[in-house]
Amino acid sequence: MRCAILTISTGVSREHREDASGALLAQRAEEAGCDVAAMEVVPDDFGLIEDRLQHYVDEGFAVILTTGGTGLTPDDVTPEATRMVVDREIPGIAEAMRAESRRHTPMGALSRGIAGVAGDTLVVNFPGSPKAIDEVFGVVAPVLAHAVATIRGDHRH
Repeated sequence: MRCAILTISTGVSREHREDASGALLAQRAEEAGCDVAAMEVVPDDFGLIEDRLQHYVDEGFAVILTTGGTGLTPDDVTPEATRMVVDREIPGIAEAMRAESRRHTPMGALSRGIAGVAGDTLVVNFPGSPKAIDEVFGVVAPVLAHAVATIRGDHRH
């Protein structure tokens, strides 16, 4: 499963902070069977996020995992930009991630990340902190391969 990791953070893009979340997300994705073929950092900019997501869809990536921009600050626009690219949402993935996050902190209810299908690409928004990625990746990992297979036309269950 060819995978792109997109870190959405103005601070990281300006090199004020290290991209710890993107690195961890890539590690977890590879452990789950993904081939991380692209990693990129962009600022919290709606048009740029949408553009980069569409680029990876157009390039035929099976999976795009984003980290950052899913909170409540005015510049947290990752879910809105993602909705411009996906054809169909997969609410169960986002619900499972929030439910798992809530097991660790009540603030998990504030995450607004979504998951969806864009063409034949699975897109999943992760929170921006490494701790949150560690907490929720385990609920996504078991469904990644099956989701990609079915998105790409495998009708076996």
